[in-house]
Amino acid sequence: MKLKLTFPNGEHEPVMLEDGVNAVGTGADCRVMLAAPGIALNHCEIRLRGFQASVYVTAPENVVLLNGRQVSQEAPLKSGDLLLFAKVGCQVAVVMPAAPGAARPLLGDGDDGRTRIRQTLPKYILRGVSGPTFGKNFALAGTMTVGRQTDCDIPVPVEEISRQHVRLQVTPEGVMVEDLGSANGTFINDKRIHNGLLRPGEELRLDTVRFILMSPSMESARPPAAAAAPAKPAGSGVGAGLWIAIGVGLLLLAAAAAYHFGMF
Repeated sequence: MKLKLTFPNGEHEPVMLEDGVNAVGTGADCRVMLAAPGIALNHCEIRLRGFQASVYVTAPENVVLLNGRQVSQEAPLKSGDLLLFAKVGCQVAVVMPAAPGAARPLLGDGDDGRTRIRQTLPKYILRGVSGPTFGKNFALAGTMTVGRQTDCDIPVPVEEISRQHVRLQVTPEGVMVEDLGSANGTFINDKRIHNGLLRPGEELRLDTVRFILMSPSMESARPPAAAAAPAKPAGSGVGAGLWIAIGVGLLLLAAAAAYHFGMF
């Protein structure tokens, strides 16, 4: 089986993948090199093993969506699947060998009458800032559930989290949060809610597990730039001794003058 990636928005020429590991990232040694915002040096891998194909995310902070859902580690691929690497979208096509004397078919890569789905960047990303989700990004699309169960869209393996803790619904204004009868509560900016609107930059807390809602239009969180060295207070530094000596000299001159005029 041969696998091909096509990029409908023109970020890259079509790429025929090889059997084995095909790296995707900004690195010069990547099979699919994408120099775009949000793409890591080694963003993910597409693995081909005979007739099996999968996408493997190399780090939890690397955003990879498969058919609109976040890939947390590894997920199988099939013809027609839609992949999103940060802001770069592509479609998976399986290229089958042609039968003798027949035209070579391309599964998932041709006009079969279906409407093509345009890859779009997720409107919101939920970023974990505590507990087992710390440093992980979860792309939000449509309606999603968060809870302890592994079949939740965003599973959080913490005993204090209910099996199905909250339901999230993406809206133009933000994300509607609905508590699903959790035992330990749902909070937006430390205010307990049953239903509430979570806006970009605000905090969602499920018991002690905290998230921040991010919008791709917001600047990526970066560590603050190193603070400029504080200005040295007067009287310190290389010239401090010189200024002290001048000050002492002036005081001595003033005292001598006062003594001199006091005698006459």
